[in-house]
This record gives sequence, structure tokens and C-alpha cells, in this order.
Amino acid sequence: MIRKAALQIGVPVLLAFIAWNAYLAVTNLKRVEKSAALTLESSAIQAELSGVLKDVTDMETGQRGYLLTGNAAYLQPYADANGRIEVAFANLKTGFSYRTQPERSLESQLESLATSKQAEMERSISLRQQGYRRRSFRLVDTDEGKGYMDEIRRIASSLSSSESSNFARLDRERTAALKRAFSATIISNSVLLLLAVCAFWLIRHHGRLLGKEAAQSRNELAVRNAQLEKLTAALSGQARSNMVAINMNSRLLLENYGGFLPRQGHAYAEQMKEAAAEMERLRQDLVGSPSSNGNGRAA
Repeated sequence: MIRKAALQIGVPVLLAFIAWNAYLAVTNLKRVEKSAALTLESSAIQAELSGVLKDVTDMETGQRGYLLTGNAAYLQPYADANGRIEVAFANLKTGFSYRTQPERSLESQLESLATSKQAEMERSISLRQQGYRRRSFRLVDTDEGKGYMDEIRRIASSLSSSESSNFARLDRERTAALKRAFSATIISNSVLLLLAVCAFWLIRHHGRLLGKEAAQSRNELAVRNAQLEKLTAALSGQARSNMVAINMNSRLLLENYGGFLPRQGHAYAEQMKEAAAEMERLRQDLVGSPSSNGNGRAA
């Protein structure tokens, strides 16, 4: 009873722990994936910031080259960077949508400054294209564009530094999450292995005990079968002879001396004959012998 109760409790506990172990593994995996995704997002933001600064620099380089030479070929880098920077700012806006309000504000300022810088460069290029070379140079000499670039570099550097710190923090968190997941997996799997070994040992031990009990039951059954065979042999041998003798003696008594017996003695002899026949029928039913004839003798 105790073994059965232990199995009934142990197996569900083992299954429940397997389910809990699977849940724990999935939860840790999700945490690691989330931390890795945040780390990758922070790295992507830094790359976009670097790209924006490079695009603005390339645009300024193309502007200055065209203003100095009047060669339209210098405007190709400007045009290429002008097409990339819009995509970069769209990605930055998406990336900073989950950041703090000060960071989102800096991103907006960066985009506004880049737009102002583009407008300043467009004006100077337009003047040069119209043939107003000196006016385009005077526009550059106002240092309006330089002020925009200085602010763009400052804000981009500030955001990049913040993202570097954020990246380092996320990387530490990811490493810690991996360590916790690894430790939890080792511990839970060790406990699971221990429970599985205990359950296996309990089942095996229970099986051995059942085997012993079955062997003992077979031995007891063999002893009882032997006793039953002895009883059957006794009933089929000596008891049958006694029943036949009683039956025959009662019949002979009635046949040979029935006229000399008083009425009560004659009745007793008939009762003995009928009792002997009934006992013989019962014996035959017990030992499985053939049925007797009307005189109580075996057919």
C-alpha cells in the first residue's frame, strides 16, 4: 500500500517537475532573446547615428567641392547622401520611440539641425548654379553651416555616448541572463535526473517485490493444489469403496432380509441406501467421476 501510494504521488510529481522545467527553460530563453534583441537594437541605433553624421559630412564635402570648382560631378556624393539620410532618420525615429523623453528630444533636435543644414547647403548650391559664386561663398563665410555641423556633431556624440552606455548595460544584462539560464538549467536538470532515478528505482523495486509476491502466491497455490489432489484421491479411492459397500450392503439387506425386518428397520435400510447413493453422487460431482446408475454403482 505504501509503495503504491509512493508511485501514485511520485509519478505525477515527476511529470509536474518536467513541465515546470520546460516552462523555466522557455522563460529563460525568452529573457535571453529579449536582451539580445535590445542589444542588437542599441547597436543598430549607434550605426544609424554614425551613418547620419557621415551622410551630413559627405553632403558638406560635395557642397564645398561644387562651390569651389563648379563641377557638377561633386554633387553626386551630395545627392547620394541626401537620399540615405531620410531613411536613416526614419530608422532613428523608430529606434528612439521606446527611449526616454530626453533622448527622443535630442533625436528630434538632430533631425531638425540636419534639415536646417540641408537647407543651408541647398541655398549655397542654388546660388552657385545661378552663377552667383561670391554670394555662395559669402553664405558659407557666415558660418551658419558650421554652427549646424557643430551642433549635429555634439548631439550625435551625446546620443552615441548614451547608446554606448546603454549597449554596455544591455550586454551585461544579457550575459547575466545567460548565466542565470545556464545555472537554472543545470540545477533543474540535475533535480529532474535525481527524481527520474528515484522513480526508476522505486518502479524497479516495486516490480521485484511484486515478483516475489507472485512467486510466493504460486508456491501457496501449488501447496493447496497438492492438498486438493490428496483430498480428491482420498475421495475417489477409499471413500468411493465405502460408499459402494454401504450401498451394496443396504441393497442386499433389503433383498435378502427385507421380509424379516420390522417396518422401522426396513425404513432405516432404505434411508441408508438412499444416503449412500446421494453421497456417491456428491463425491462424483466433487472429483469429476462419471455419473452413477440407479443402483449407486459407477457406470
